[in-house]
Amino acid sequence: MTKSSGRGTRSLKTRVKTAKKRSTSSTRWLQRQLNDPYVEKARAFGFRSRAAFKLVEIDEKNPLLKPGMRILDLGAAPGGWTQVAVEKIKPDGMVVGVDILDMDAIPGAEILKLDFLDDDAPQRIQDALGGRVDLVMSDMAASTTGHRQTDHLRTMALFEAAYAFACEVLAPGGAFLSKVFRGGTEQTLLADMKRNFESVKHVKPPASRPESVELYVLAQGFRGEGGAQ
Repeated sequence: MTKSSGRGTRSLKTRVKTAKKRSTSSTRWLQRQLNDPYVEKARAFGFRSRAAFKLVEIDEKNPLLKPGMRILDLGAAPGGWTQVAVEKIKPDGMVVGVDILDMDAIPGAEILKLDFLDDDAPQRIQDALGGRVDLVMSDMAASTTGHRQTDHLRTMALFEAAYAFACEVLAPGGAFLSKVFRGGTEQTLLADMKRNFESVKHVKPPASRPESVELYVLAQGFRGEGGAQ
C-alpha cells in the first residue's frame, strides 16, 4: 500500500509540465489525452482514435450497424469509425472511407483521399460505392477558430453538404449520422430532415467529452429513393 504524506494524498492523474516551446492550450490537450480513459481503451482495442467509442456507444443505444450493410464514412481519418464499422458489418458488408487527410489502409474498407467539397468528389464517391448505401456517417468538423459562432457555421456547412449527399445515395430505410456543434441543427434543416426520415434526434455519447460543444444528429428510416422528397 502506498503511504500518504502529511501534505495529503498525491493525485494519481498524470501531470504535464508546460514546455517552453509548447503552448498552454497544447499542454491542456496533452494532459487530457494522457488522463483520458478512452484513449487508453482505444489503444487496448487497437482503435486508431478514441472517437471509435463514440460510434460504439451510439450504436449500443440506437442499433445502426448490422452484417452486410453498405456504409459511407465521411471525415474518416484517422479511421476509428471505419474500423468499428468494418467489424460490425462482416462478413459481406462494405465501407468506403473519405477524408482530405492521409489515412492508412484498413482491411475491409476502401479509402478515398479527397476533399468532400470538391466538385468532382460526389461522382468519385458514388463510383466507389457502386450503388445505394444503408448508412452515411460523418464526423467531419471544420478547423476551429476559437470563435463559437464561426465554428458552428463552418461545421454546419459541412453537415448540410453531408446531408444533401446522403439524400442522394441512401437506400430507402437507411440512416444518417453526423456531427454538429452545440446549438444543434438549424430549425429549417431539421424540419426538412423530419420530412425525409422517420426519426430524427440529437445524441451525445459518453465518449464525447462533457465540455465539448459537439453533438450528433441521428436520422433513421430514410423515406426517399434518392433526392429530398
